[in-house]
Amino acid sequence: MTPKIFESEYRFCLILWERSPVPSRELVKLAREKLGWAPTTTYTVLKRLSERGVLKNERSVVTALVTKEEAEAARIDELVEKTFEGSLPAFVAAFTRRKDMTDAEIDEISRMIENYRKENADG
Repeated sequence: MTPKIFESEYRFCLILWERSPVPSRELVKLAREKLGWAPTTTYTVLKRLSERGVLKNERSVVTALVTKEEAEAARIDELVEKTFEGSLPAFVAAFTRRKDMTDAEIDEISRMIENYRKENADG
């Protein structure tokens, strides 16, 4: 299971994912520039994310242990569970009611579903 990443931590992880592995000193500088964080805030977030298994900080080099894709999937799973009682069709229905979709987007989503169906035909 992917560890929980809160919103402010997610913005920090976006910086990490672009550069991982990266020296912690550089992350402190980037967090100050992009997020307005003090160095103590960055080191606190590094410690929390390390304790939860999102990243590792060894010899002042920070490496992501959770990919951006894994984090995004976990966020969507949480949203669907909390907001739509775990119903993916309810989530999709709500999404399609609120957003105009182009034919190309509809085709792409249809291809994704068809590929999923083919990959999981045996299970």
